[in-house]
Amino acid sequence: MDRKSGRRRTLLTCVLIFALGAPARAEDDGPRVSIIRDAEIEQLLRDYTAPVLKAAGIHSEAAKIILVGDRSFNAFVADGQKIFVNTGALMEAKTPNEIIGVLAHETGHIAGGHLARGRQELAKATILSVAGMLASAGAMVAARGAFNRRDGQVGMDSAGAVGILLGPQEAVKRSLLAYQRGEEQAADRMAVRFLTATRQSAKGMLEVFNRFAGESLFKTTAIDPYLQSHPLPNERISNLDQAAKQSPYFDVPDSPALQARHDLMRAKLVGFMGNSGEVARRYPISDLSLPARYARVIADNRFGRLEDALRGADALVAADPKNPYFWELKGQILLEAGRANQAIAPLRKAAAIAGPGATPIRVLLGHALVSADDPKLLNEAVSVLANATQRDEDSADAWEFLSMAYFRKGENAKAQLAAAEGLFVAGKYVEARTQATRAQAQFKEGTQGWLKADDILTYRPPGSE
Repeated sequence: MDRKSGRRRTLLTCVLIFALGAPARAEDDGPRVSIIRDAEIEQLLRDYTAPVLKAAGIHSEAAKIILVGDRSFNAFVADGQKIFVNTGALMEAKTPNEIIGVLAHETGHIAGGHLARGRQELAKATILSVAGMLASAGAMVAARGAFNRRDGQVGMDSAGAVGILLGPQEAVKRSLLAYQRGEEQAADRMAVRFLTATRQSAKGMLEVFNRFAGESLFKTTAIDPYLQSHPLPNERISNLDQAAKQSPYFDVPDSPALQARHDLMRAKLVGFMGNSGEVARRYPISDLSLPARYARVIADNRFGRLEDALRGADALVAADPKNPYFWELKGQILLEAGRANQAIAPLRKAAAIAGPGATPIRVLLGHALVSADDPKLLNEAVSVLANATQRDEDSADAWEFLSMAYFRKGENAKAQLAAAEGLFVAGKYVEARTQATRAQAQFKEGTQGWLKADDILTYRPPGSE
């Protein structure tokens, strides 16, 4: 996108969201969504999604998968071609196939253009609702004017008046929900088609929906089927079961290598997000598998057992020296312990093995280079972090550490511009404009730095005008 034609937008800007399970909560209803960055998980999800996107005719670079820090089992599409996946879904899915099925369903929404059409339906529904309310209001006024000549009473009570006003809104809501149910069923069908085209099973997807059917959220007793945003579980599973079992690949299992990566991902999330009891329950000391050791090392670091964590990280690296994420973990443990100089070598190793696309590792390396407080490392820090921001301009941490590196080099204008970029990405527009104003005053008008600062200064968030 041309920076002058429109700035980057914060997440979840669309109104209508197609969620896998319960509809995602709007920002106005609670705290903002917590986005998690992790090179290992992001790469695994990209690998899960790439064949499905290709089958759907969607360029892999056009779609983006975003990890949401929420323990509920859910995924949804929003804000164009973005697929949001909750950490809870990844932690509870026992096989790659379950998550691949979920991603295929969400890809179905993207391929079907459901968000764009959903916005059109929403706009149409809004117009119909307003028109209906105006007509109802006119009817209510007329009714209130119809006095009973004999007793002087109004011919309609307040409850009846409210009923007239709410009637059109209820009809519009049912119409909109019916539309959304139809799109959910269409996404299910497309998901099965994509999985079949990539010679993958839809069994995992079927297992996910069977799980939903057993949860209280999806109990159907005394539920009006016309007031649901998703098809009723029994109906949905019946349709999906029939389609899934027609595929010749229904019984094809996940590869052992992919299952191993999936198990490491789950262990990592439990280590970082679970309490000590959950970690111990899922990965007891008696479990000597690599995922169990991975989870326990992460938990040791989280709960202040530094030396145990370092010994465990060294053991992981020794067990699989070609795994960049084990090197990353060792570097992270050292960096968080205040040993930035010692963290640099393992993080360099992690970045070299993982490749240029592992932006979170490079951000961590840049952080270590800046924190080492060694002037000789600042040029490397700027190079690493500038590269990270070019590959992922929405990384607020990368901009923050780049700002620190420029500041320590004495390049204040660049430092303030990078700070402005980081604040902008974080949605702190007032603070971003303050830093951008300071930066712009130090750049010559028309230069790249001046234009970037001006881009921030002239941006207005949606709904602010």
